[in-house]
Amino acid sequence: MARVKGGPYGYRRHKKVFKYTKGQRGGRRYMFKRANEAMLKSMWYSYRDRRVRKRDLRKLWIARINAAARLNGTTYSRLMSALKKASIAINRKMLADLAVRDPNAFAAVVAQAK
Repeated sequence: MARVKGGPYGYRRHKKVFKYTKGQRGGRRYMFKRANEAMLKSMWYSYRDRRVRKRDLRKLWIARINAAARLNGTTYSRLMSALKKASIAINRKMLADLAVRDPNAFAAVVAQAK
């Protein structure tokens, strides 16, 4: 089979990969095959971790709400149940933000839920 060199198009393709792997160590930066592998792996990690970030943030919000709820004499699960029964529609992100930035407002929400 004949050898295909690719010319300027191959060079452009390589340049695109090297631009992506700039800042990597060793051959992952300047050997095309290693750089391409590094690029593909990093893209897969970033795709996966965009989903993992959502899980991690939800865990963080729940931990913060639980800590603030315990300071107000209840637990996370009891608080969430009380909020549902009282028809208070406030999401975990906002509750966690209130717990951290404005403990008095959080205490008022807990009192309203009880």
